[in-house]
Amino acid sequence: MSFAAAPRRPSGGAPRARRRSPLGVAIVAVAIVIAALLLLAQFWTEVMWFSQLGFSQVIWTEWGMRAALFTAGFLIMGGAVFWSFTAAYRSRPIYAPSTPEQATLDQYREAVEPLRRVVMIAAPVLVGFFAGVAASAQWRTLLLAFNSEPFGESDPQFGMDLGFFVFMLPALRFTVGFLISVVIIAGIAGLITHYLYGGLRVGPAAAGGPRTTTAARVHLAVIGAVLLLLFAANYWLDRYSILTNTGERFDGASYSDVHAVIPAKGILTVVAIFVAALFIVTAFRGDWRLPAIGVGLMVVSAIAIGGIYPAVVQRFQVNPNAQELEAEYIQRNIDATSAAFGIDDIETQQYDATTEAEEGALRADADTTASIRLLDPQVVSPSFRQLQQNKQYYNFDDSLSVDRYEIDGESRDTVIAVRELNLDGLGQNQRNWVNDHTVFTHGYGVVAAYGNQTGRDGRPAFFEGGIPSQGAISDLEGEYEPRIYFSPSTETYSVVGAPEGSGGWELDYQSDDEEDGGQVNTTFAGDAGPDVGSFGSKFLYALKFGEEQLLFSDRVTSESQILYDRDPQQRVSKVAPWLTLDNRVYPAVVDGRVKWIVDAYTTSDAVPYSSSTPLDEAVADTLTTQQGTPVALPEEVNYIRNSVKATVDAYDGSVDLYAWDPDDPILKAWSNVFPSSIKSMDKISGDLMSHLRYPEDLFKVQRTLLSQYHVTNSAEFFSGQDFWNNPTDPTSEAATAPLQPPYYLTLQMPGQESPSFSLTSTFIPGGNTDREVLTGFLAVDADAGDQAGARAENYGKLRLLELPRDTTVPGPGQVQNNFDSNPTISEQLNILEIGASTVVRGNQLTLPVGGGLLYVQPVYIQSTGGTQFPLLRRILVAFGDDIGFADTLDEALDQVFGGDSGVETGEEAPPQTDVPTDEPDPGAEPTEEPTDEPTGEPTDEPGTGGEPSSELDAALQEAAQAMEDANAAQREGDWAAYGDAQDRLQQALEDAIAAEQAQQGGGSEG
Repeated sequence: MSFAAAPRRPSGGAPRARRRSPLGVAIVAVAIVIAALLLLAQFWTEVMWFSQLGFSQVIWTEWGMRAALFTAGFLIMGGAVFWSFTAAYRSRPIYAPSTPEQATLDQYREAVEPLRRVVMIAAPVLVGFFAGVAASAQWRTLLLAFNSEPFGESDPQFGMDLGFFVFMLPALRFTVGFLISVVIIAGIAGLITHYLYGGLRVGPAAAGGPRTTTAARVHLAVIGAVLLLLFAANYWLDRYSILTNTGERFDGASYSDVHAVIPAKGILTVVAIFVAALFIVTAFRGDWRLPAIGVGLMVVSAIAIGGIYPAVVQRFQVNPNAQELEAEYIQRNIDATSAAFGIDDIETQQYDATTEAEEGALRADADTTASIRLLDPQVVSPSFRQLQQNKQYYNFDDSLSVDRYEIDGESRDTVIAVRELNLDGLGQNQRNWVNDHTVFTHGYGVVAAYGNQTGRDGRPAFFEGGIPSQGAISDLEGEYEPRIYFSPSTETYSVVGAPEGSGGWELDYQSDDEEDGGQVNTTFAGDAGPDVGSFGSKFLYALKFGEEQLLFSDRVTSESQILYDRDPQQRVSKVAPWLTLDNRVYPAVVDGRVKWIVDAYTTSDAVPYSSSTPLDEAVADTLTTQQGTPVALPEEVNYIRNSVKATVDAYDGSVDLYAWDPDDPILKAWSNVFPSSIKSMDKISGDLMSHLRYPEDLFKVQRTLLSQYHVTNSAEFFSGQDFWNNPTDPTSEAATAPLQPPYYLTLQMPGQESPSFSLTSTFIPGGNTDREVLTGFLAVDADAGDQAGARAENYGKLRLLELPRDTTVPGPGQVQNNFDSNPTISEQLNILEIGASTVVRGNQLTLPVGGGLLYVQPVYIQSTGGTQFPLLRRILVAFGDDIGFADTLDEALDQVFGGDSGVETGEEAPPQTDVPTDEPDPGAEPTEEPTDEPTGEPTDEPGTGGEPSSELDAALQEAAQAMEDANAAQREGDWAAYGDAQDRLQQALEDAIAAEQAQQGGGSEG
């Protein structure tokens, strides 16, 4: 016999306590205080931030739920492990049989005994901590389960409301999975303790002797029974989760899943319950053979019933008859996917597109043609910078936005940008804490240009700009608030506000007015950030940002506020962490303020039979590549709704969330959680409504799905022979070109009563082919209307044009190839690239007009060195295989449509209000700093009066004509005319080079 737990007592009496070093104690105490202060700074500043915005309920609800789940997870896991340790230790046998196995264990027991108390407490605390962290991460899942709402639709297999799958099933799966982990870890703890202290023996035992003590048998058998019951629950829940399986051809339960896997899961559930009962029997009878046989039966059943049988059904019954047997389940997938992604109400029509361009063909589409957007918002940002940046501490985003404004009673497509703060534009001698955080605190104003018109020399035709802001928007809004304290590019914090009578020290802009003292300053007068007037607030924010100047600067006064987290998307994601945000945020002047508009989605990956889609892949295109890192997106979704429209005020940073899809069950559930966070749609003003639009990311997801799910017949879907692809961007120079982005423009679809602001995209054949003809054209009505609290009736209406399969309509790639390979166009573009110029191809727009598909692409020219900004010089047009290339859209259309397209686009800009630009007067001496003063009425005609730009245009036109004459003479064999044309071409090239050099040297481009 050996004692199972015979702790040794020290023979020399109790050792004297080691004297602790006062210095060591002081260091530990200081470290604890510093850590506590840093945590307090992060915690309480967040509370202040949310409270200032009016969303304190959000942070307290989230933190409260996280804390509750952490506590529950910690207590359940830690408590179960501690109980298992303690129960096993307390029930250890006083004497263990004297066996070689026990003799070896005696050594381990003696080594472990001094640390036993620590281990039995520390181990449960450690695993409990990790379990609590894992549980707290599920706060959204549990909150949705507690506040679930019915969908009002049932799944086709079990007849249960979809709300069970979206809200309850994820919570149940988490709960069961968590409890399985708890039981397994607790069982391991008990098993090790019983073995170490003799309650469980693995080696040889006396004949007929038990291998476990009664206490150990009951302990382990009960744990085994609970674990098997949890396995049974998991098998039962698997039956429902199968409806969201991802398959090779379609998502959802297939024929073999329904007829083999789901019944198998039911059988395994019964088997697991039966084996759990055998463990209970063992707890009383002491025979481990029954549960061992039961476990073996369960393993065999899982392999045979859960694995082999479904595989046999799939291979020998389904595969030979797949199209017939899978038809019902494919149809379930088509119907569920269409409803979950909002493509079930799409208006589809056959479009017998012609490829023959006839004279006057565009007469019936005059409104659409006149609205063609020539200004590419992804190209013209450098032009905005050169002509409207005004100061080096302001800047525009690389990707501008398309909106619409009512100018002179007419809705006009607009390219708009915000003049954002750009501290990197300051010289190093200007960079210090005072300037960075108290002087340069904000951007200033918006700049807007007509989308379908150009100004002098191909410049954007601005109708709003300058500092101070002036133009049509200012006239319309009545001098809106131009200061931009919150914007995507503003990353640093600012301290704003000053005592009354201080005169202000926040810089608006420099001024030539002596009364202004050389610059115009302002003092922030809103409520945009937490107050930092008290010593406590200063101290907390000094710790948060690591800036001691916040404590000692005289500019941090009792009137001061601190602004941070100034990116509109960041602000919305913080106050609504349950929303998925669109990658694009765009500005609009609304009710006298600049508002950033953010589209937000509710998503799920748990809708039965709906196709699972990776969002990051679906939304990736040229735009997201240009923007860099996109916002965080869920990995996979099979349900999405643009349920919320959010706005962030650019002046005071206030965030408003509007329920855009109030019938969405997920939005209803979150409204139950945060009842004060979301405003109803009737709170949206008419002015704001007129600037809301259909979101890009949602449209990208829908076009991705429609590449397959335009097929609504299960047999055709199974064959996949009519699947499509989205074309790659034909203007991209990347080795692996990203997808062509969708484009906003005003157009009238066939069958539509009038033009509307729309978002459009195209389709080409799917499969492994490089043949790029057009198979479909998709447009969605993106105009939300202008009525307060009510969106337009047709907003969100998807219209799909399917092209005949026997007609070859060139796709975007073919059209671009036709543009690039055309000898005349190639020669003229080469001429445009002479000297220090380069050609920039703008977005290739597609429009269903004239009975076919019209392609329009602006061509920009910019310098390769020095001051670079693109100017619109040419327009490319294609209809079928006919191509036009001219200075204006009218001329290019006429070239394509037999000399008369039937429309006049009126692309020359109308008389504008006096919008100042940074470009100097052509007759004035160049200055080092761009001037803020108006340069007079900008002319809309190409430069005249001997300006280098007009001379360059004339020389290029003469060169193009000379090349055409030379080609014609060569075909006719008139070599005298050919020589004359070559001489004129040579002279035109020399004139063009001279004009280009004069233009570069004269500084007329700003």
